[in-house]
Amino acid sequence: MKRTTGTDRSITRTWRKATQAVRAGTWRSEQGETSEALFLTSGFAYDNAETAAARFRGDQQGMTYSRLQNPTVAMLEERIAMLDGAEACRVQASGMAAMTAALLCQLSVGDHVVAGRAAFGSCRWLVDQLLPRFGITATTIDARDNAAWEAAIQPNTKVFFFETPANPTMDVVDLAFVCGLARSRGIVSVVDNAFATPALQRPIEWGADVVAYSATKLMDGQGRVLAGAVSGSADFINNVLLPFQRNTGPNLSPFNAWVVLKGLETLDLRVKKQSENALQVGKFLEGRVPRINFPGLPSHPQHELAMKQMDACGPIFSFEVEGREQAHGLLDALELIDISNNIGDSRSLMCHNASTTHYSVSAEARAEMGVSEGMLRLNVGLEDPLDLIDDLDRALKAVGL
Repeated sequence: MKRTTGTDRSITRTWRKATQAVRAGTWRSEQGETSEALFLTSGFAYDNAETAAARFRGDQQGMTYSRLQNPTVAMLEERIAMLDGAEACRVQASGMAAMTAALLCQLSVGDHVVAGRAAFGSCRWLVDQLLPRFGITATTIDARDNAAWEAAIQPNTKVFFFETPANPTMDVVDLAFVCGLARSRGIVSVVDNAFATPALQRPIEWGADVVAYSATKLMDGQGRVLAGAVSGSADFINNVLLPFQRNTGPNLSPFNAWVVLKGLETLDLRVKKQSENALQVGKFLEGRVPRINFPGLPSHPQHELAMKQMDACGPIFSFEVEGREQAHGLLDALELIDISNNIGDSRSLMCHNASTTHYSVSAEARAEMGVSEGMLRLNVGLEDPLDLIDDLDRALKAVGL
């Protein structure tokens, strides 16, 4: 196979993001296929024994084993790296595999992490439960507070880990300040960019060292497969992350990589249209519910920062009603919007975070994060926003709102 678009990366990098999402990292076989080929193989054959030895020594380019490289997977990695503005990328079996690998590949006993307290439930579990098992301490802070980052630094702090916008509270972190502070102290910043994707926000442009994704979400965009990705410098990806990933095996299957490649082709179109729909739905809900957490609205306390860092508001936000009973009642009254804990889908989805995505987090930690018993998270899809508003209007009336 050969790279047929952007053989010279200096050319590919001049393309705009919508073009890169369709064309970057395309390889073609001698068959000349226009769609990326799907290589469903675990291993590869060699012309002779010396070729095999040379590839394993690293003296010759080429595939050796699909836990290390696969042509379909490599195309996805190259494309995501281009979209992120990163030197390199490795993809993983799921978003949480990506988050886990991005942290554990660089942390050891005695190290310290500063993490944003508002995060996806499983990410908080990594910080609160998994890292301490390996002698790695962590301090969770209000990531919106720039002073809190500096105050939390210890002599052994190795990583800043945070998500912006955060799931599901929609806290926004000042990327330029936090990533700049990390670099000035020799700390690696790891940013979970799943809610925005590179179509809306590119943390590396703001100084981030490592960007991690659940590609299951907006990158696939149609709720089909699990996938994750980590982007960064060539040195970090090849010399820090790759040895961990190669020997622990959280690899993405070629089929799932191919599905995400297809999803990326429409990412720019989907995420911008879904952002427009979300803004329309958010404006309807504002004033109708006790509280709405949506950086796309001027009422959000970090609206200006969010719009500075992001190209659009994104399709996901949360709002709050009066407790779990009313939240569950609203969900049960929906007719169009599905009750689902997924996000980034082209279909509108809603869930009650305290009893689903953040169920494994202690009640005390949920309170610290701001995940209330009345919080509902809404992923706005590609349906007509007026139909979504009608559905929400009926459900709100059913619970007395």
